[in-house]
Amino acid sequence: MPEPTTDNDADLVVAYITAASRDEALRIGRTLVEERLAACANVLDGMTSVYRWNGVVEQADEAVLIAKTRAGLFDRLTARVRELHSYDVPCVVELAIGRGNPAYLDWLRDGTA
Repeated sequence: MPEPTTDNDADLVVAYITAASRDEALRIGRTLVEERLAACANVLDGMTSVYRWNGVVEQADEAVLIAKTRAGLFDRLTARVRELHSYDVPCVVELAIGRGNPAYLDWLRDGTA
């Protein structure tokens, strides 16, 4: 039987962010970790996005940035990403972390402001 989610687990989220390049994703991720808005940032290069922009279907190579943080920091993290990002409308979405390795989740909490 799975362990119940604790109230503390509900405060942890993943921010899914796309960036124009690996370098941009790394720069943003490093800033978020340095400023303790995220405990960890993963950069996945080589993603291709297909999307509609200004009424036209576009395709672009991008990088994915996954930042692990607390729900209470998400608004500040989003604002900081918007300051650092090259896009007019960057993708920054919050995904709840339901459960995980308790020691890792404690480390994540310790790594954020």
